[in-house]
Amino acid sequence: MPAAPSASYSITARLEVPAGGRAVSQLTNAVESAGGSVTGLDVTASGHDRLRVDVTIAASSTDHADALVEALRAIDGVTLGKVSDRTFLMHLGGKIEMQAKHPIRNRDDLSMIYTPGVARVCLAIAENPEDARRLTIKRNTVAVVTDGSAVLGLGNIGPKAALPVMEGKAALFKRFAGIDAWPICLDTQDPDEIVRAVQVMAPGFAGINLEDISAPRCFEIERRLRETLDIPVFHDDQHGTAIVVLAALTNALRVVGKKIGDVRVVMSGAGAAGTAILKLLMAAGVAHVVVADVHGVVHTGRDDLGEDLRWVAEHTNSQGLTGTLKEAVVGADVFVGVSAPNVIDAGDVARMADDAIVFALANPEPEIYPAVAQEHAAVVASGRSDFPNQINNVLVFPGVFRGLVDAQSRHITTDMLIAAARALASVVTDDELNASYIVPSVFHPEVSNVVAAAVRDAVLADRQAETAK
Repeated sequence: MPAAPSASYSITARLEVPAGGRAVSQLTNAVESAGGSVTGLDVTASGHDRLRVDVTIAASSTDHADALVEALRAIDGVTLGKVSDRTFLMHLGGKIEMQAKHPIRNRDDLSMIYTPGVARVCLAIAENPEDARRLTIKRNTVAVVTDGSAVLGLGNIGPKAALPVMEGKAALFKRFAGIDAWPICLDTQDPDEIVRAVQVMAPGFAGINLEDISAPRCFEIERRLRETLDIPVFHDDQHGTAIVVLAALTNALRVVGKKIGDVRVVMSGAGAAGTAILKLLMAAGVAHVVVADVHGVVHTGRDDLGEDLRWVAEHTNSQGLTGTLKEAVVGADVFVGVSAPNVIDAGDVARMADDAIVFALANPEPEIYPAVAQEHAAVVASGRSDFPNQINNVLVFPGVFRGLVDAQSRHITTDMLIAAARALASVVTDDELNASYIVPSVFHPEVSNVVAAAVRDAVLADRQAETAK
């Protein structure tokens, strides 16, 4: 099915049209006939015979936007002027900036913010390094670190091309949690160099958000950094996704009246996100799970298992299935896909258990189109914003880091991830819960605060447990 028009592919076209008559309605009809959507129409200049009109249009792809422009150009009497891509305009010059918290108006301000007054603060931190959390940006700053090897669904596009995503991540940290985050794009894909680079920059940050680093290197990088740093390290592609999936599954099971320990889960995808989802679901009580990758069901008899797949094989698939994903999904209560487009179809969903739950999370093209899955499944979620139940990491990573930073946590544990998932699920009340609303909107005013509070409590509980040992 074709994608719906979206703001992410929106353009603004400047046109000159004849004054009076049917010119404006012709513009709208031409766009809608070509599958676009007019979202704004502004007359920016007027004369006796001509109008200058700026038309804002949502398209479904870059090619579709080009086709819409040609449809406008073809209208008799219309002169096409400049066409602007609104997404590119938003990215001009970057999307974030640094601002001073105090004005520098006179010599006194300068002498306190900088030299000579700053020297006293430096000496205080040298005497007591822990004061860096109190007296510098360290207390509220997160590094968003990537090597550009697995950016969105675009693959290995490198650190410069990854920078717009990391800027966006930093903007979301600020918008949803008040955290000052900064994009760090490393021009290396050597795990040793990445680990060392993060280690030497860590003194300036309260946490590290690893982002868009390909598997299996991401597992090693995160593990080594967690072992050596005294601040939390969180790979959002793994754990952010896992938290939202667990929260969504918690509420989906509430909708269908099933218990997490009773359901059989089939997963498609055993990469970074899939492995993290698997481990968190199992930690939360999922007891029956089968994982499939591009070669079929993961089982101990396969001869192509690396270290990570070996772990999956040894901890899942208690029935010893050896077939394909399509065979494994028969009778399953839950399908979770973090893999590739169109790996299952309507017939596969129909062969799942009654009141099936389908999370098709590959982006932008899911494992099964949500509208198709809805024909047979009771609850459907995806990674897309044009369908209900979007599994979006922005629901969790701002609140998770807000809680970690506020509690001055030195690490992150599975208990903290589960606490975040349960808190996110709790935002959807019993009165609000239904098959089309199992996770709250990313703009829900309480999401970040609720998740942050749960993580803070989990950090304090962890600290008390460590003290009691």
